[in-house]
Amino acid sequence: MKVMKFGGTSVGSAQRMKDVAKLITSRGRNLIVLSAMSGTTNSLVEISDYLYKKNVDGAKETINLLESKYRRVISELYSTDEYRDKATEAIGNCLKYIRSFSKDIFTMFEEREILAQGELMSTALLNLYLQEIGTNCVLLPALDFMRTDKNAEADTHYIGEHLTAMMKEYPDADLFLTQGYICRNAYGEIDNLKRGGSDLTASIIGSVISADEIEIWTDIDGMHNNDPRFVEGTKPVAELNFEEAAELAYFGAKILHPTCILPAKLNNIPVRLLNTMQPDAPGTLIHNSSEAHRIKAVAAKDNITAIKIKSGRMLLAYGFLRKVFEIFETYKTPIDMIATSEVGVSVTIDNEHNIEHILNDLKKFGTVTVDRDMVIICVVGDLEWNNRGFEARATDALRDIPVRMISYGGSNFNISFLVRKEDKVEALNALSRNLFD
Repeated sequence: MKVMKFGGTSVGSAQRMKDVAKLITSRGRNLIVLSAMSGTTNSLVEISDYLYKKNVDGAKETINLLESKYRRVISELYSTDEYRDKATEAIGNCLKYIRSFSKDIFTMFEEREILAQGELMSTALLNLYLQEIGTNCVLLPALDFMRTDKNAEADTHYIGEHLTAMMKEYPDADLFLTQGYICRNAYGEIDNLKRGGSDLTASIIGSVISADEIEIWTDIDGMHNNDPRFVEGTKPVAELNFEEAAELAYFGAKILHPTCILPAKLNNIPVRLLNTMQPDAPGTLIHNSSEAHRIKAVAAKDNITAIKIKSGRMLLAYGFLRKVFEIFETYKTPIDMIATSEVGVSVTIDNEHNIEHILNDLKKFGTVTVDRDMVIICVVGDLEWNNRGFEARATDALRDIPVRMISYGGSNFNISFLVRKEDKVEALNALSRNLFD
């Protein structure tokens, strides 16, 4: 059995839902994970924002627009009045629930309940359509088995026990369908899996049912060897190691969230990235095997801030780095890149929320300088230190571009360069010419 996850664009219209239905009914008995229809979550966030501001009229207008969208989808998706009526009732119940929230009390708990309606609506529509075309599909409500523990981590024992029991009740089912992203927390409240949530749902489910493979279906034919928005002639990468995929995802490849593949990696379950618009394309296969002596891809991460702390007084001082890193820990600000010398340290961050506090604390230890609007360019592949010349090829490609920092050696799969925003496109193209052409 495979787990097949479909993102919001893959089910973003009535026709695309029909295409997904045709696809999944032709591939055997699998478990399908669905995101909300594209645009729905943004509308639900907007509704919540109005309710936070106690603007009920603004929320109602947005709900009305959302209802009009779903009415159009229903009229196009079903061929019989019976199933149009069933779908209208199912969507109506979700919208009625959203409308029940008033301006008196609205907190993050109520917002989570509203955000959950997107996945509940998309799965209701697809489930009814599958029934209409004669498929024995069983809808497994994610809120009945998907749970996180008190540390907001997936409670895999609970998930596996309850999901397996639910699936055993339907031995004759052609397909199983469930919601991505949404869950309950350790206290039984409706919650969600944050960024990359539907991919993470698929990865967790795949791990607990020991799936043969996890398929992530989007509108892109796999992970490309460079950013196709800025570089012409990019190609999908046929295979990636889990570590390589995580590096690319973290440093800018938007097709996948960096944390979502960890359950699959730990349980040695391959993940395949596929394109709903081109279902026959091979996509990208991610697994635990490594391909030696090859650079695979380049990615870029924007909106980076570099901070340099220089202190002659702290020359070789014991505890200097610990004190520096404790400041970032205090303000819950992750560091991306690090470079050190005898008299200082440079780091990069992608979140300036607490930067003024951070800078004030760092100035206790030395002179602090800041460079904003920077970009991390990440080169990923087999970059073991004893592979001669691999890092040199990447460095040589950027010989005409000013490089603020280089990070190499922290991973066997990555060398990263920090450049100015205005040099990003030139850097990406130079790396493509030097590494892939």
